Amino acid sequence: MLGSSRSRRRRLITGLAGLGLLVTGAALQVSTGAAPAHAATPHRILFDDGHAEEAGNADWIISTSKPDPLSQDSSPSSETDWTGALSSWGVALQKTGDYSLKTATSALTYGGSTTTDLSNFDTLVLPEPNTLFTTAEKTAIMNFVKNGGGLFMISDHTGADRNSDGEDAVEILNDLMTNNSVDSTDPFGFSIDSLSISSGYPAAISDSTDPVLHGSFGTVTKSLIASGTTATLKPADNSSVKGLLYRSGYSGNTGAFFATSTFGSGRVAFWGDSSPIDDGTGQSGNTLYDGWNDTGATNAPLALNATEWLAGGSSSGGGDDGGSGTCTAAQLLGNSGFESGSTTWSASSGVITNSSSQSPRTGSYYAWLDGYGTATTDTLSQSVTIPSACTTAALSFYLHIDTAETSTSTAYDTLKVQVLNSSGTVLSTLATYSNLNAASGYTQRSFSLASYAGQTVTLKFTGTEGSTLQTSFVVDDTALGVS
Repeated sequence: MLGSSRSRRRRLITGLAGLGLLVTGAALQVSTGAAPAHAATPHRILFDDGHAEEAGNADWIISTSKPDPLSQDSSPSSETDWTGALSSWGVALQKTGDYSLKTATSALTYGGSTTTDLSNFDTLVLPEPNTLFTTAEKTAIMNFVKNGGGLFMISDHTGADRNSDGEDAVEILNDLMTNNSVDSTDPFGFSIDSLSISSGYPAAISDSTDPVLHGSFGTVTKSLIASGTTATLKPADNSSVKGLLYRSGYSGNTGAFFATSTFGSGRVAFWGDSSPIDDGTGQSGNTLYDGWNDTGATNAPLALNATEWLAGGSSSGGGDDGGSGTCTAAQLLGNSGFESGSTTWSASSGVITNSSSQSPRTGSYYAWLDGYGTATTDTLSQSVTIPSACTTAALSFYLHIDTAETSTSTAYDTLKVQVLNSSGTVLSTLATYSNLNAASGYTQRSFSLASYAGQTVTLKFTGTEGSTLQTSFVVDDTALGVS
């Protein structure tokens, strides 16, 4: 039976807190403007160079001009116009006119004011990092992806400790996924294997619809291992994980050399070796290998298609997702029924709960805003990217309202349902409910978000309660279906 009024309740959720599923701290409040704003063009790509990516013989940069490679050459025509072992990658993107590229040389942040803050980008590339990310950096990276960013993780073989600090890329990237404050429960659905595979040409799976294997930059058939590793996939932890290229003799959940996944509203790609992105040229004194142009592989299309996909681009259209691609019917909201606690959602303390004082519509968990009988504001939000090629985007949720208010004319307590942009500006108030809408049971509410196709927006519920009698706004079974 659905609950009615109750006294102050911070919040009858001890079971949930014990599972470690509560949102902690203001860092997860996506309404602060930290969510990335994906524009149709240009796609904004940040290459990391703050974690010893140039140590030893490594030269994993797109240009020696940092943060802006355009300062070295504002209109590069060949990869030698920029200096770095990743210059082929950078120049290829730059020449499309659809990408804005920068390099980060200091600590990664999210929601800050620096030019290389992650909130200013659509995709972060981690090209074989060789120092551990700090606790704050891991929080920043994970929230960036959760709120709609793309993450490209490029590893190397185990033991590739280029700066002799005791850490290699395998350990560093696994630490990012398993030792962070946002979600350490196998968030991407894979772990990187501690292997050193000397050579090979991993082959692509047969999937003509995959935008990474068959993108606007070409078709991928094989990649290259020149001392690298693979990943073990765990679809039970994240059903979106997908192996795209496999080491010879492997398939399924083992031996994945290139894999993709999603987390929250964001996308993730993994590559098991840095040799495929090495173009053989760079700064003087480095020993480099031209895997980018290896004739036995198709590494350039793989890197470029994956970058396009991570940044929110379509599977066709030359790197521009401005409406020329296709729309795959899907439900976009993560943890739509709240059964995974606060995963994917950002919420005030105690909003997502399995308290017996209210009843979920389905399952065990739901979102309960307000209901204290004192002046209170509760929020619930999630950032989501609506594909530009989709003509239908239908937001729906089930809402139950109960109240101790007796007025039949005055809205003392309200729930606003709003759409915000990346700066936290309200684009639209879809509806405002109040104590006057109280009724038994759940009622489904639906709205069209088709006008936001091609954008990353934040869906936000804000419950505001007056200082005396309680009103509870209970939400369950959300969805954002696109087609």
